[in-house]
Amino acid sequence: MKKTAKLLTLAVALFAGFGGTAQAEGFKIGADAVTSYVWRGIEIGNSAAIQPALSYTFAGSGIVVGGWGSYAVTENNHSRYKEVDLYATVPVGPFSLTATDYFVPVGSNDKSFDFSNDGPNVVELSVGYAQDNLSLLAAINVAGNDTSLGYKNAKYFEAGYKFYNKDGYTAKGVVGFGNEDYYGAAKDDNIALVNTGISVSKDRYTASYIYNPNTEASHLVFMASF
Repeated sequence: MKKTAKLLTLAVALFAGFGGTAQAEGFKIGADAVTSYVWRGIEIGNSAAIQPALSYTFAGSGIVVGGWGSYAVTENNHSRYKEVDLYATVPVGPFSLTATDYFVPVGSNDKSFDFSNDGPNVVELSVGYAQDNLSLLAAINVAGNDTSLGYKNAKYFEAGYKFYNKDGYTAKGVVGFGNEDYYGAAKDDNIALVNTGISVSKDRYTASYIYNPNTEASHLVFMASF
């Protein structure tokens, strides 16, 4: 199973990671429209997608609970990709601790909270760090259906750096490492470079070039946020 977690804000694709601005208390809703869904170097669904989000931030503690989804616009192999994720984030200074349940149903009988090895759910624990223009992320799958081969505790590590902020434009570079059999093309579970790229944002729009050295695949993604 593959997925774009927005961990604190559940950002999609290349921009996944932690920002330095705290979310205001109370409810927040929004949605992204993307030309393709790319998460940690892997394209998912082979379609443009609509990605709604809902979250609530508790006053005082800054704890965030929420949901995020991705719905393919077109069918691929007679099915339309769907994903619904639930998460909770606890801020600890510049760190954020997050638990995410990724739910990707394949058949009509898949249940939302089936965490068996062959079920549609994966539980991930992650820790993020954000300070000034630097962001770091470490994540590991701890329960559910890790891959089609069974539960294997896939890991992912990412570093991001915002290197440009001028005239309303910001630019960020990302480098990510993960298990080859989960985020790449190889069948072994060695940690490899699987996600590199750059994203440029202005107002509610973001364009990203993403390259996965392990699969040798490139993606150019445009996102509009509402």
